[in-house]
Amino acid sequence: MRNERERLSGSDEIDLIELVQGVWRQKIWVGLVAVPIILLGVAYIKLVSPVYEAKLYIQPPSQNEIAQLNFGRGQDTGLAPLGVKDVYNIYLRALQSEAVRDKFFRNEFLPTLTEQERAGSRDALYAQFNSMMKVAQAGKDTPDLYVLTANVEDPRLAATWVSNYAEMAAERAKNELLSGARSDISIMADNLEQRIKASRASASSQRADQIAQLKEALRVARSIGLEKPPIIADTLSGEVSAGMSGALTYMRGSKALEGEIANLESRASDDPFIPDLRETQEKLNFLRNLKIDPSLVAMYQQDGAVSQPDKPVKPRKAIILLLSILAGVGLGVLVALSRDFWLQRKATSGGELLR
Repeated sequence: MRNERERLSGSDEIDLIELVQGVWRQKIWVGLVAVPIILLGVAYIKLVSPVYEAKLYIQPPSQNEIAQLNFGRGQDTGLAPLGVKDVYNIYLRALQSEAVRDKFFRNEFLPTLTEQERAGSRDALYAQFNSMMKVAQAGKDTPDLYVLTANVEDPRLAATWVSNYAEMAAERAKNELLSGARSDISIMADNLEQRIKASRASASSQRADQIAQLKEALRVARSIGLEKPPIIADTLSGEVSAGMSGALTYMRGSKALEGEIANLESRASDDPFIPDLRETQEKLNFLRNLKIDPSLVAMYQQDGAVSQPDKPVKPRKAIILLLSILAGVGLGVLVALSRDFWLQRKATSGGELLR
């Protein structure tokens, strides 16, 4: 058995040597196959346009950057304050919306193409743009951190694109947010104005009712000839004076009732007698004059600076060259072995025929 193993081992070694010798005998074919493939890889590296990648990291704004939005909000107005998460969610919706992507495609991407390129399929161009401009979550551990990535042949344009895209989404989100905030404030102001009108109408009706009641009491006082309130003992003056209303209003006397009626009828405004009216008017005035400065509102924060890339991410020259060499040499060896095997088999068949 040992001899058999040695024989087999020796046979394997001889076969390996024969394979190497066969490749060497056909080394010209290895070169003929490998060199064109390697040259093809080198030509691809030289001819293909380099692609540069720019990234912009986005995170939620600070509380100070949204403080303008909370003017006129709180328990006093009935409008709930806006938090950082509320503002950032509106921005993320805009950042990932098709509306912003389509606007950027029309305003930023198409102008970079030639007329001939723009004449092509719109769907194909949009698919090309989508492969160049991407929005994604930066990582599972940082759910609030997003990254904008642009892969463009022009490094300056790549850096410009990510900045412009983030600002375009911020502009759309800010317009939506400010429009909603102004609408909320306007509705609240309208409600306060209606409340003031209702309070004034109610006060006017109450004054008219009071005049009618006093005139009725005046007729009673005149009918009994009571011009002045009766003189009542000190021990009862407080109780009777407190009860000079309702059915006993006539006991004030016709002189007092006439004066009170004249005063009510000549009253220019009921505002001083309406409870909490001045406070409500102050709130209304504040809301009507409230202005939100859009320049003081930020929808997002940029995490780090966006720099112009100086090294292309595509093509990966070293990897392409290595793969070209491996593919060329591997295919060349395979062709060489096949040719050497074919020649040996042809020679063997010819020798047998001669015998």
